[in-house]
Amino acid sequence: MAESFGVDVERYDRTRPHYPDAMVEQIVAASPGPDVLDVGCGTGIASRQFQAAGCKVLGVEPDARMADFARGTGIEVEVATFEAWDPADRTFDAVIAGTAWHWVNPVAGAAKAAQVLRPGGRLALFWHVFELPPEVAEALAAVYKRVLPDSPFNHQSTRSAMDAYQVMFTKASDGIGQVGGFTEPEQWRFDWRRSYSRDEWLDQLPTQGILTQLPPDKLTEILTSVGTAIDAMGGHFTMNYTTVAVTAVLSA
Repeated sequence: MAESFGVDVERYDRTRPHYPDAMVEQIVAASPGPDVLDVGCGTGIASRQFQAAGCKVLGVEPDARMADFARGTGIEVEVATFEAWDPADRTFDAVIAGTAWHWVNPVAGAAKAAQVLRPGGRLALFWHVFELPPEVAEALAAVYKRVLPDSPFNHQSTRSAMDAYQVMFTKASDGIGQVGGFTEPEQWRFDWRRSYSRDEWLDQLPTQGILTQLPPDKLTEILTSVGTAIDAMGGHFTMNYTTVAVTAVLSA
């Protein structure tokens, strides 16, 4: 699945949300210099934000299609998984990963980050957490159950999105702790909102997880069901996002 997101790179780059400027600014301000390594950079969404903040960014991305797109936007990218990537004795002031570290072995990834960070360099791993409106979530769960009966996503979780993501944050923090040499990981939280029209949300939905690999007829059925739910809400909704960064500093 990690290499399925490049099936429609233009859609991915167009529809996936950017990261809060306040988070980018805080990471840059808390790093010792401007040299940034973006792990799993994808189409370069986070890379471009850090570049705009004055950083010199190198991306590492396993999907050649996404890497090619990112290069076309002005980002230097090398194609590899982070674990297998050869840093060639290069070092960085910050290692970042936007919605990507869950595809990296948390211990091997933290060890690689420690190898390429300069003393005092910052590791910052961040994700968006969001809660769909109940009407949209219920429609999505119902159509998943019908179209993908064996999928783990075909029912609504009783946990909040933040509780579910916290498992991933803890796994990332534990990986950093097992490697050693870093300060105690912190979590930085940034709350924000975004409004979506029906068409905007249905444009983004095919870029998510299991949907990137669905046959066209099943994808159409899912989009139709979700679109009907959004129409019943007036054709638009507001999503509450929380972007969480798990971050630690390599001891000098």
